[in-house]
Amino acid sequence: MSDHRITVLPGDGTGREVALEAQRILDTIQAHSNHGFEQTVIPCGGEHYRATGEEWAEGSFDFCKNETDAIFLGAIGYPGARLPNGDLAGGSVILGLRSGLDLYANVRPIKLYEGVPHKIHGGFRQIWEPGMVDMTILRENTEGLYHALLRRSADRAQGRPEYEPEPMTFPGLDGEVAYDPRPISKSGSERLIRMGFEIAETRNGAPVDGVRRVSCIDKSNVTRGCQLFRSTFDEVSAHYPETEADYGYIDAFMQWITRSPEHYDTVVTSNMFGDISTDLGAVLQGGMGMAASGNVGDDHAFFEPVHGSAPKHAGQNKVNPIASINSIQMMMDYLGRKTNDDDLVAIGRLIDESVGDHLKDGTSLTYDIGGTASCSEVGISIANRLADKLKER
Repeated sequence: MSDHRITVLPGDGTGREVALEAQRILDTIQAHSNHGFEQTVIPCGGEHYRATGEEWAEGSFDFCKNETDAIFLGAIGYPGARLPNGDLAGGSVILGLRSGLDLYANVRPIKLYEGVPHKIHGGFRQIWEPGMVDMTILRENTEGLYHALLRRSADRAQGRPEYEPEPMTFPGLDGEVAYDPRPISKSGSERLIRMGFEIAETRNGAPVDGVRRVSCIDKSNVTRGCQLFRSTFDEVSAHYPETEADYGYIDAFMQWITRSPEHYDTVVTSNMFGDISTDLGAVLQGGMGMAASGNVGDDHAFFEPVHGSAPKHAGQNKVNPIASINSIQMMMDYLGRKTNDDDLVAIGRLIDESVGDHLKDGTSLTYDIGGTASCSEVGISIANRLADKLKER
């Protein structure tokens, strides 16, 4: 039995419900393979802060850093839960881990499964075609517009004095001025872009033509940070001559990703641009309930559905758990590649197949994709399909 240490951070609201379905997948793998998972659950988030005065127990960050192989996070956010400085209560968890563990790549697969409709004008119909939406966007995760907030959260998570940027002046602006610096470094850009090219080598190319392609999305015609990002992309791409280097400005990309998503294979971009464009990408795959993600660095990683805590739906067992289940799929792929365990990578593929079979069947869908099934019903259905596939091996 191969054991892996998994830390589960359920968080707030519906995050707690989808975390249970993520754990159901881990339990299914353990029951039907030679892989075991030592699961540690740490309460955290805004609701935990309101009840206890702390975002998570003291020592939780160090535990995640030193005593775990991979982390799963449900969702963070509770109505009215703010720290004295105005930051989101729970930010030390999600943002502190991103910055404190140097998880520089936010990896967002955008894949449309057969059987998933799109909600448009209040109804459900097929807008984009399955098979024509299958890309991975890598968003830089530690720099850019959110750098100060990320550093501040990491400092708080580790008990250090909180970072604040030096005061700045802006000629021509009078009265009260608020600002967020947007630093972009060559080293930070290089490691993200390099990971993008390495991920492209594991994929099957763009849906439209099968070409292995990495697209650099920026605003280098205007901003200095993006000019550095693009010049770094050019340098890195020269080391991958068999992969096509592609370019676009973020404003044009927001049109192209909806008009011609089949052109895109792997995309690399800066923090804020990636934050916005990946949520638009989630629309192509059926909504936020379908959108999984990984926050990945050289030594650590945590995986999460990208939807929020959805307080209005909490406790109703109705939200879509597929983003969480696919986050576990990403976790298996990560652990397999990190430890050179091909079987874990294969199990990740079986999770993807199980999700695809469930959606294609179409008899058990949650409300966000046109059905009436509960969160747990979907989780059980996918876990049962996965169990069958594992037993057939």
